[in-house]
Formats: sequence, C-alpha cells, structure tokens
Amino acid sequence: MTVKSDVAPADAEQAPPAKTRKAVVIAWAKRLLVVAVLAGATWSLVGQWDEVSARLLALPWQSVVLSLVAVFVGIFLGPLVWKIVLSDLGAPVRFVDASKFYLVGQLGKYVPGAVWAVLLSMELAREAGVNRARSFTAGLVATGMGVLASLIAGLAALPVMLSGRPESNQLLWLFLLLAVGLPFLHPKLLTWSVNLVLKTLRKAPIDRRFTGVEILKALGTAVAIYLCYGVHLWLLVNSLGSPRWDTLILSTGAMALSMTAGLLAFFLPSGLGARELVITGTIATVLPLPDAIALALVSRLMFTIADLVSAGAAALLAYVQKKRGAPVPVPAED
Repeated sequence: MTVKSDVAPADAEQAPPAKTRKAVVIAWAKRLLVVAVLAGATWSLVGQWDEVSARLLALPWQSVVLSLVAVFVGIFLGPLVWKIVLSDLGAPVRFVDASKFYLVGQLGKYVPGAVWAVLLSMELAREAGVNRARSFTAGLVATGMGVLASLIAGLAALPVMLSGRPESNQLLWLFLLLAVGLPFLHPKLLTWSVNLVLKTLRKAPIDRRFTGVEILKALGTAVAIYLCYGVHLWLLVNSLGSPRWDTLILSTGAMALSMTAGLLAFFLPSGLGARELVITGTIATVLPLPDAIALALVSRLMFTIADLVSAGAAALLAYVQKKRGAPVPVPAED
C-alpha cells in the first residue's frame, strides 16, 4: 500500500516572491555606495603612498610592525563599543555582525561628507537585524562616547599644548565638549536623549533604561582604543629618538585629540589635514618639526592600510560564517 506524503518535494516549494522595484533600487544603491567608499579609500592609500612610503620603509621594521599591530587592536575594539550600546538599546548583535557594519561602514569616511559612513553603517546593520532608527541612535551614542573618551585621554597632552606650538593651542576649545558631554553619561539623561532622538524620527522609544555599568564599559573600551593609538604613535616617535615613557602620555593625548579634530572636520575625507595638524603640533615638542610632520603622514598611511584590511577581514569572516550555515539575522522592519 502506498502512503501519500503531506510534505511537498523540495523542488516543488513555492518560489520566493519577486523583489519590488524599490528593493532592487535600494540593493543597487548599496552596492554603488560600497564601491564608492572602497574607491575613495583606495585612492587615499595610493595618493599617500608615493609621498610617505620612503619614510615608512626607512623606519625600523620592528617599530613599524608593532605600531601597526597597535592600530589593528584599536580598530577592532571599535565594534565592541557598538555591540555594548546596541545591547543596551535592546538590539543585541554578534561581534562578527557589529564588526562588519562598523568596520566596513567606517570606510565611508574616505568620501567627503560624514553622511556616507552613516548611511553605509545603517544599511549593513539592517542586514544584521537592526532597524535604521536603532543603528542611527547607536551610532550617535557610540560617537559621543568616542568624543568624550578622546577628550579624557587628551587631558594628558593638555600641559604640552598650553606650552607648545600655537597650532595646537587653537584646539583647546575642544575641552568644552567634555564639560558639556559628561552629564549625558548619567543613565537617566542618556536614556532621555536617546528617546528624544527616536521620537524625532517617529520611532518607538527604547523599552529599558541605559545602565551605568554598560555606559562605563562602553566608555572604558573607547578610552582603551585611544590608548592603543597612543602606543602606535609612541612606537614611531621612539624609533627616531631615545625611548621615554612620558612620550607615551603625550602620544596618547595627541592621537586622541587628532581623532576628534578629524571627526569635526567631516567635510574632509577622513579628517585629512586636521589630524596631521594636531599630531605635528604636539609631537614637535619632542622631535624636530620635519620628523613630526613625517610621522604624522606615516600614521595616516598606516591607518588607511589598517582600515582597508580590517574592513575586508570583517566582511570575509561574515561571508564565511554565512556559507557555513550560521544563522542569518532577519532584516528588521523600520
């Protein structure tokens, strides 16, 4: 006797619905955006190479390798800040997913205008199951944490800036942001600010309040990022002079403030020029000016290389996990 099965054959399963014209346009727009930011980052790397490569290759290779490792460690701590913030926003993600939309999204900074990095991160986060409103809000919080962390680390360079070159003194007003931003680390005030942003976007508020422990974890991780960047610059400075531990404090402050200056100069590709101005003005207090300028340019080149490699590694890892059958998050509704 033959028993009929209620289960339809695999090849008889209903085909997925065809994509709408809007979905096709959005998909191609994302592809073009990725191509644009990759082109911008590559152009930045090629444009710097001829001018800086000779100086880079002249430095002791041990210092260059260790300095580059410090950059990579700092860069890969960035997704951890996003992961902590998103968890407190009620949208937990895996570190692999956070790395993909953060590291790949950061390449958008190589295209003039901060909007491209934001848009790319939002779209990649949506593929990880985070709706655009939550990812946009998390980006604001993580960026704010980064600015406050940079200014906290930058306090170490304040005495040098007050007695150093006039160029660095022009950025002392940045520390006013520290006084304004510190109160927003209180869980109640931070939650109120986030809900205000979500209300403006006509989105539902978060269903729980930020916790002090999570805020401190995110802020501490952000400070650790700038410590890594400080070690990066310190190793380069020491390669041209006698090792000094006080130069580590100076280098950390220089890198932290230079990153914030570059962030505020959002109309420039990756803050080009603003970062170098701060690094040069600070490091010139312990090295001749030509050497300080050279190291600022070398640092820029190393960050560009690290940004491209880390973004590619994060995207590749996410792709490999997807091929291995890891659970794929369902894109969240906006």
